[in-house]
Amino acid sequence: MAMAVDSSMIRLSTPFTHNRTRHLFANHKLNSFSFRPQSRTNYNSDPKEFDELAYEAERLRLDAKARESMAQTSKTMTETDDDPRAWKWVIRKRVWDFMEAQNIAQNPRPVHHRIPNFVGASAAAKKLSELEAFVMAKCVKVNPDSPQKQVRFLTLSDGKKLLTPQPRLRTGFFSILESSMLTPSTINEACTSVGVAKYGRPIGLDEKIKVDVIVIGSVAVDPNTGARLGKGEGFAELEYGMLRYMGAIDDSTPVVTSVHDYQLVDDIPIEKLLVHDVPVDIICTPTQVIFTNTAIPKPQGIYWDKLSPEKLGQIRILRELKRRIERETGHTLPCGPSERLPPTTQRRRRRS
Repeated sequence: MAMAVDSSMIRLSTPFTHNRTRHLFANHKLNSFSFRPQSRTNYNSDPKEFDELAYEAERLRLDAKARESMAQTSKTMTETDDDPRAWKWVIRKRVWDFMEAQNIAQNPRPVHHRIPNFVGASAAAKKLSELEAFVMAKCVKVNPDSPQKQVRFLTLSDGKKLLTPQPRLRTGFFSILESSMLTPSTINEACTSVGVAKYGRPIGLDEKIKVDVIVIGSVAVDPNTGARLGKGEGFAELEYGMLRYMGAIDDSTPVVTSVHDYQLVDDIPIEKLLVHDVPVDIICTPTQVIFTNTAIPKPQGIYWDKLSPEKLGQIRILRELKRRIERETGHTLPCGPSERLPPTTQRRRRRS
């Protein structure tokens, strides 16, 4: 079936091939870890007590509600001429539509209101795993989305610590997984949301950890500037801000994204980016590696005046962090404007 392509779509009609002098992040000592299967330790609950089907059913139900809410947000913003955030949704929709129309998208589909999975995600992950920054890393933070599943697998199989957030931070904070927690039969499962909940060790704000590389999912990214758009919920920015507070990362920590070549765009206006938007240093696609040499400042923490009371109310770890900072400083932190959010859930209690 032929697809009508307007002028704004032409930017996506051919893969964006970007040539730029590459530089290496060589601030880390070479690590020669390898995957050594050992006995698994389940830090969350007894495997017999972990209800995988119930966990996954609840996750999928809540994800569906979140996507429905985002779809409504997108519709409202793009129909309002004076909404300053409308341009982000226009670019997101253009990329999502194109990926579906050209059958670049992979399951879960449709990719709208997701970090889109794509044909060649494993090839992009392989290129990412060959980066000097990744090879030398001891701990890698990777988002929990489908297109980065192979990155999570390569992180664990290479003997590195994998730091990954609970989906939408709704049930906790971050979990750490290591090869010593897993067996050859469980490493692949550990790369899924269910596996993280089943095998991961939850950490708190006091965890002493150094993250060497951050891998982040994207809907669209500009290879000329490093400007990035996620799916619109802001969790990557919150995760980044909390890691800054913990001292786990700093400005020199490389931020890497893996995307399809058709997710490369040239129309993200950097002057309209917000202070908490996270730029990327390196882009890996199935065909190329791009070093952006981004000049966009990285966030320095959580920007509380941008955080709505509704989102704060849904994320326990943020409330804990806010109380801690207010207690330490003796000052009340500001709060951002109100917003409509999708429903969340409470952590399931362990069966006794």
